Amino acid sequence: MAQTKHYVVWVGRKPGIYETWNDCKAQVDGIPGAKYKSYGTKQEAQRAYEAGWEKSFREAGKSGAKKSPASAAKTKAAAAGYDADSVSVDAASSGNPGIVEYKGVDTRTGEILFHRGPIAKGTNNLGEFLAIVHALAYLHKLGSNKTIYSDSKTAMKWVREKHVATTLARDSSTEEIWKLVDRALAWLNNNTYRNKIVKWETDVWGEIKADFGRK
Repeated sequence: MAQTKHYVVWVGRKPGIYETWNDCKAQVDGIPGAKYKSYGTKQEAQRAYEAGWEKSFREAGKSGAKKSPASAAKTKAAAAGYDADSVSVDAASSGNPGIVEYKGVDTRTGEILFHRGPIAKGTNNLGEFLAIVHALAYLHKLGSNKTIYSDSKTAMKWVREKHVATTLARDSSTEEIWKLVDRALAWLNNNTYRNKIVKWETDVWGEIKADFGRK
């Protein structure tokens, strides 16, 4: 049986403990500086709710081992909250490889800014990569330097390196996604951007705003 998460909302429309992501999301979407986090058990969630978000976020950064300065800075940034004036991206796949789709949304409002799919056959990582590059191209056309959030470290690495390290074969069944990937790589190699691409801290902020809700 899949483990049930419990979501604590400290700052939102109605603070409390919620048993589904959708219920939690309804309390925090569009709320600047919303504070919430998921826990594995109701008891953990209750303790965290009573302790308050500052103490809970601080304890979330403790692992028993000394953190590097970079890791400590990441924890501090996560606790400070995300930039709502941004774009969040995500991908989903039915099977890996399988049918893929991706989208980008306004982080503050959840408004869908772009959506692509279903793509006949691909991987989730490729979908995440395409979503980031699509967001970069979208914001580039608008002349916007907004931050882009992704919960995929792999896709972010591929964007930085302008290279996809995938084992997905090139054949007739994957032709569609490979055309999109090749086009995305060409865009990266022929354009510059100043947008920050930032890792979405799911453990602190909950599911990314572009999440397809299929977990």
